[in-house]
Amino acid sequence: MTKAFASQGDMTEKTITFDEVGRDIWAFTAEGDPNSGVIIGDNSVMIVEAQATPRLAEKVIEKVRSVTDKPISHLVLTHYHAVRVLGASAYGADQIIMSDAARAMVAERGQEDWDSEFQRFPRLFKGHESIPGLTWPTTTFSDAMTVYLGKRRVDIKHIGRAHTAGDAVIHVPDENVMFTGDIVEDHSACYCGDGHFADWSNTLDAIKAHEVAAIAPGRGGALIGKEAVDRAIESTRDFVNSTYKPAARVAARGGSLKEAWDAVRHACDPKFKDYAIYEHCLPFNVARAHDEACGIAHPRIWTDKRDLEMWAALQG
Repeated sequence: MTKAFASQGDMTEKTITFDEVGRDIWAFTAEGDPNSGVIIGDNSVMIVEAQATPRLAEKVIEKVRSVTDKPISHLVLTHYHAVRVLGASAYGADQIIMSDAARAMVAERGQEDWDSEFQRFPRLFKGHESIPGLTWPTTTFSDAMTVYLGKRRVDIKHIGRAHTAGDAVIHVPDENVMFTGDIVEDHSACYCGDGHFADWSNTLDAIKAHEVAAIAPGRGGALIGKEAVDRAIESTRDFVNSTYKPAARVAARGGSLKEAWDAVRHACDPKFKDYAIYEHCLPFNVARAHDEACGIAHPRIWTDKRDLEMWAALQG
């Protein structure tokens, strides 16, 4: 009998932290679960990342209300994944912002991703009955856009492909703080199932070029100070490269997905096995790395059926 995904057995509630990473800028983190961000302007609040369900979004809102009573006017979603976006309705934001590429991914594969992630992460989808449907943006952008929360400027940019084709970063210039979504992680595995391995390192370089004072990553704790920022960028780069290179060597000689799995485990387990959600991500990461190395540039759509077929092949 094929064993379950590691994520299906991850039922322990995580401890939430809420750290101020700049003046009136907060990072909501939860031990490797998806992070959210809070940017407080003169008259209203911008949220970064919605969480998987309205139930989880309420935990973010509770933290927001502990520091401000200003209304939530904007919600920015760094990409399309269900665990990031399906809690959007809880915030009541007038504007929901995504990149054009991220919106296209909602149209192409949003429902399939929801079905897939629901199967993988039962704990994150407790209270799923309150999700009204797919989350669609009210506002999109191609390369960059700016939002003013009163005098506070927030720049939202698509600086390259990495975790998905539509990744956005959010930069607050007055405090030089950036929210990177899942382009950067800290002591947490990167999910690469929709990733672009060949582009990821260049996108990390683009983030590094901003020389920010703090980063709120997609998963893991807040990164405050240049040393912490640089360390997380480089550890993310190492994780991505250490996943892709062994899989690419297997693909180059016509090797199978199972052979790629064994090669990536050999390379990555000694360095990353203690990272949060490492076992959750690894099969999807190997599958995407093998596909990209075989010339499949556009990530194949994950479905609940494909998930199980892939997992069975790896156990085989």
